[in-house]
Amino acid sequence: MSKFLKGTFILLIAGLVTRVLGFINRIVIARFIGEEGVGLYMMAFPTLILVVTITQLGLPVAISKNIAEAEARGDYAKIKKILVVSLATTISLSIIFTPALLFLAPYLSNTLFTDPRTHLPLMAIAPIVPIVAISSVLRGYFQGRQNMRPSAISQVIEQLIRITLIAVLTRTFMPYGIEYAAAAAMVASVLGELASLLYLMTTFKLRKKFRLRKNFFQYVHSGKSTFNELMSIALPTTGSRMIGSVSWFFEPIVVAHSLAIAGVTAVAATKQYGALTGFAMPLLLLPSFITYSLSTSLVPAISEANSKKNGKVIEHLLQQSLRFSLLTGGLSVVVLYVLAEPLMTLMYGTSNGSQFIKLMAPFFLFYYFQGPLQAALQALDLARAAMINSLIGNVAKTAVIFLLASQPAFGINGAALGMVMGIVLITLLHFATMLKAVSFTFYVMDYVKTFAVIALSGLAGFLLWNVYEVGTSLALRIIITAGAISLIYISLAMALGLIKRHEVRRVLAVFTSFFKKPLFK
Repeated sequence: MSKFLKGTFILLIAGLVTRVLGFINRIVIARFIGEEGVGLYMMAFPTLILVVTITQLGLPVAISKNIAEAEARGDYAKIKKILVVSLATTISLSIIFTPALLFLAPYLSNTLFTDPRTHLPLMAIAPIVPIVAISSVLRGYFQGRQNMRPSAISQVIEQLIRITLIAVLTRTFMPYGIEYAAAAAMVASVLGELASLLYLMTTFKLRKKFRLRKNFFQYVHSGKSTFNELMSIALPTTGSRMIGSVSWFFEPIVVAHSLAIAGVTAVAATKQYGALTGFAMPLLLLPSFITYSLSTSLVPAISEANSKKNGKVIEHLLQQSLRFSLLTGGLSVVVLYVLAEPLMTLMYGTSNGSQFIKLMAPFFLFYYFQGPLQAALQALDLARAAMINSLIGNVAKTAVIFLLASQPAFGINGAALGMVMGIVLITLLHFATMLKAVSFTFYVMDYVKTFAVIALSGLAGFLLWNVYEVGTSLALRIIITAGAISLIYISLAMALGLIKRHEVRRVLAVFTSFFKKPLFK
């Protein structure tokens, strides 16, 4: 079995577990601090992502690609130099940007976010920056060696610790005010990331083939060429991510000011933004653990194939990834569209935000394609083109959000439309760029069949929802309907040849082997 397929499904298993735990985490937050608290949390969170993106400098992808190429040559001295230079760079940047975030928190909360209560959450999340900086380097190392198990387990550990602490901390600090509860949720995230880092460091220490600390500073001083090699990939990559992070950073600011123009108060805007990004978006992003798994595995796999000039392997990997993204994303879209209101009511105790799911879900099929396409472009040394695509899409998204959300007729729905428009545009640009770079056969009938399966499953789902309407609990109705939709969807996909039996057997084999290995291997 290929390292790509094995690594992908290891991340898929862990990603599924992590997503389930993540939803429990969000349910706990929503139940304890409500829409307004979630709004404060989500307004502060993009700032963290922006600072982390700057600190990482796009190195995880560059590390993964360069280590994959170095290991193919058996050059372990090069691997050590890559690690040393990367750690020195990210640690230095985190030393600069962590205090900067603490210093700027008052200005950000009072001026840009128009809600001074975001000050405490911003302060609470700052310590996570150096933790994420170091852990991202270690994840890049393991991914470059196509060993996805440590990354997968570290994600699960992070969510377990966070979910254990979040209920206790939010409940403890809620009496002091909603901003204290939101800050407590951020502290739980910091401690979860710390536990994840400790696991990665332990695994690295047990599995490494060299002493990292030996001659550390000598490697740093002699690592100029290695630094330049990393930056040739990292800077375009971080440019692309930076554009997304900057766009996300400005998103709550643009939404808040646009809604103010439309006559919405600051408190109401915070609640509406919380319902959109804290309630609806996590459900829409559910399949992203699949695209993340594919993207993470694609970078080293395509890099290795590209270094060997093997175009057939590159196309095969892309075809596998896009087909899997479409099938899994299609099932998620059907379930979410059919069960939008009951899912929101069950999870958050309110149906607020269900309208966003129905509005955005069909367009999110493009989002599920975006991750694998961007990973392929990065592995093919086309990170600069991906960056330009992201710039165009995010500028257009921000403009549409401002134009629509500032109109009373659209309001917060204008923000949702702007988001999906940006997603569709970036994905189409990525796909056009990829077609210019590699030979790629577009199997039209497979896509026609998939859309037919989506439509038939959705129709069946609406009919099934009313079967157990009387005398059945909401949770049971959701489970029965979602299970029936999934069964119909998978059966139709297998009948039409979209899912092969041998592929199912390979997935089960990987699933079994994952649990046979020791925790720190």
